[in-house]
Amino acid sequence: MAKFVLAGKTDCPYYAKAELLADALQRCLPNFSIHKISILPDDWLEWLENTCQANNWKHEESPVIWRELVEQGGKGMLLGGFNDFVAHCLEYYNITSDMTMDTMLSIAAENLAAQLLLMEEEAHRLSLIKPLHLWISSALSPTSHFLIPNLLSAKVFPLASVISLHLLDLEGDEEDLQWLKMSAEDLAIPMLHQVTIHTDLELAFQGADVVLLLDENWASLSVSGEEWSNDSDAESVDEPENREKKMTVITDIYNEYGKLINSRANEEVKVIVAGDSFVNLRCSLLLDKAERIETHRFVAMATHLENEARSILSKKLKVMPSDVTNVYVWGNISGSFYVDVRRTNVYNFDGAIIGPSFFSQPILTIFHDRKWLETVFQDLVRCQRAAVAEKTCQASAMSNANGVLTILRAWNGQCTPGRVFSLGVLCPGSFDLQEGIVLSVPVTFTDDKWSLFEVNVSYELNERLQVSACELLTEREPLSEDYDDELDI
Repeated sequence: MAKFVLAGKTDCPYYAKAELLADALQRCLPNFSIHKISILPDDWLEWLENTCQANNWKHEESPVIWRELVEQGGKGMLLGGFNDFVAHCLEYYNITSDMTMDTMLSIAAENLAAQLLLMEEEAHRLSLIKPLHLWISSALSPTSHFLIPNLLSAKVFPLASVISLHLLDLEGDEEDLQWLKMSAEDLAIPMLHQVTIHTDLELAFQGADVVLLLDENWASLSVSGEEWSNDSDAESVDEPENREKKMTVITDIYNEYGKLINSRANEEVKVIVAGDSFVNLRCSLLLDKAERIETHRFVAMATHLENEARSILSKKLKVMPSDVTNVYVWGNISGSFYVDVRRTNVYNFDGAIIGPSFFSQPILTIFHDRKWLETVFQDLVRCQRAAVAEKTCQASAMSNANGVLTILRAWNGQCTPGRVFSLGVLCPGSFDLQEGIVLSVPVTFTDDKWSLFEVNVSYELNERLQVSACELLTEREPLSEDYDDELDI
């Protein structure tokens, strides 16, 4: 089969004549196929140069015609320009064209007008598409791999028609990001509009509607050009120094993130800070710099801890994890947090009282070992993540991803009204805390916003919150000292 490619400027009369001659051949010959490429006059020289360079050809005018050797599996074979194509058609097919120059010019003008109209219609069509811009930092992390296939769904974003996915990884290899982009596109999910990749902050968070910050691998980053290690040996040798370097890296990155979100993201952006390390601190750093964005648009995820606590309780009570509800996590998500079970209910418990599937009982009624709940249970939740990391050599990516998806669905109104979630949020004027403290507390979502869930805070719980607040202030102390030093200078 003869497959020809005909490319030329839309206003070129010789391209118009070659095009009509090719159409006549295609109508008459069943094994003749033509593919046309119309290029605007302003783009022609650049397109021709790139095409010839890619194929190692030499050609300088419009049109350019080549034959694709499909059956042989080889690359295109250059035929030449208009005269070469006419000679080829006359020699092999005994067909030529007697079109006059006036007709050629008229058709060329029509071609240009038609191409411009098509471009205008396409631009109008694209202007009607309003994609939701979703940014993921540390996009090469395992958590991101779990998230991407599940994010592109109406169950998560019911009001979005299409989603533009932006993958950011400051320490990532661009080739790896390209593979991740291809993998996302290969999912062929209807809601996916486009995928872009970024290894720097040049365009970071531009037009962002949702920002998921998954950064964790601080050890791979450098401070002042020096690489530093975060392995156990390094920590044991000089833990304070390593910690200080890590804090410097986190502060620099999240201060910059906050500024960019403040200047580039939409005002109604939703920002979720996820992970295992310094989650509350990272969220508070963003809030410091993103002054234009309402504080209710930023949350630090503690839902994964809540779910892990439910899993531990379910094993103790011999029920399913989903049968355990209303578990609240208070405090510092990455440090001294407290799992509150005062309002926890349990379904399908095989005890003295058994009811239908919708019947639940307070855990404090059916489980009487209060000491275990206050000690061993709290330690188990804290150790759960470390155990997973030790076995898999990475954080619990599946649990993190599930927590992010749960919060996004709730934030977008896709959950039972009144359902309570544990999230790190800025709660000024509550719990007698100092300004700027981000703590995990129970919240509910209503009308695209979170609000504190009204629950009695006992004296003991308030004391625990004060401990968490002091811990978070201690994390920020070196940062404040550095800032004060800069002012003195």
